[in-house]
Amino acid sequence: MAQFFNSIGRSMGRGPNTRQPHPNQIPKRSPVLPASSSAPSFNSASDQNQNEIYSEPASPNPAAQPKPLYLCNPFVKAALVKGNFKTIVAQPRYCDLNEWVAVNIYDFYTNLNMFYGILAESCTPSNCRTMSAGPTLDYTWIDSSRKQVKLPAPTYIDYVMSWVQQTLDNGKDFPTKIGVEFQHNFPTIAKQIYRQLLRVFAHIYHGHFTHLLHLSAEGHFNSLFAHFLAFGKQYDLLDHKDIKGRVGEAVGVGDLWEKWKEMGILEA
Repeated sequence: MAQFFNSIGRSMGRGPNTRQPHPNQIPKRSPVLPASSSAPSFNSASDQNQNEIYSEPASPNPAAQPKPLYLCNPFVKAALVKGNFKTIVAQPRYCDLNEWVAVNIYDFYTNLNMFYGILAESCTPSNCRTMSAGPTLDYTWIDSSRKQVKLPAPTYIDYVMSWVQQTLDNGKDFPTKIGVEFQHNFPTIAKQIYRQLLRVFAHIYHGHFTHLLHLSAEGHFNSLFAHFLAFGKQYDLLDHKDIKGRVGEAVGVGDLWEKWKEMGILEA
């Protein structure tokens, strides 16, 4: 698993993953997020529960939308890892389940953050005015006044990635010292992180897949996302509604999920 993630870093011009990435490798994040009517606070798991993220239709006319490139050949088949991911996501013998989930979440976050850092120049408030994840879907925040707020994608993603970083750095939620146990609510926190990372993946596929093609990085990103989906399904970190969406609000990568199951890359 570590070799797989490190290969992504090397191929994208980055060094191998470490527990503390060099500051130049990732976008700088705000250490404290503002708590206001236009930007929800995301400093803890309890704050996230108070500021749950919802979605709403983005466009009333999806009929004329072309088939996304990531569903077309040869791009849908592009991958570094051939075959099924079941072996890769299997919990190692004698490894604590919570520790296995925590380590993988850290790796998924680090590598996704690395990819987004490469794409950040193309993901701007003018280019990505909403956090779109499909032709009929925008993700919105519920702010401190309990109002749905549409944010530009880079703002939305910065809030999410900052919150995830703060959570990973929290020794109570993600303990790193010997003798410190995981808290009873760790599975809930892990699912919350997974949901938000899924939405970042969904936006990149929907809005920036052509940029990945220009970088010849579609195989790297597909393998990372397939690994993310396989791991989430194996350890019950993904809700079906999050990956597929609702009627009239389909998540674009939901079709990719189904395509990869047909191809045998993911478990049916």
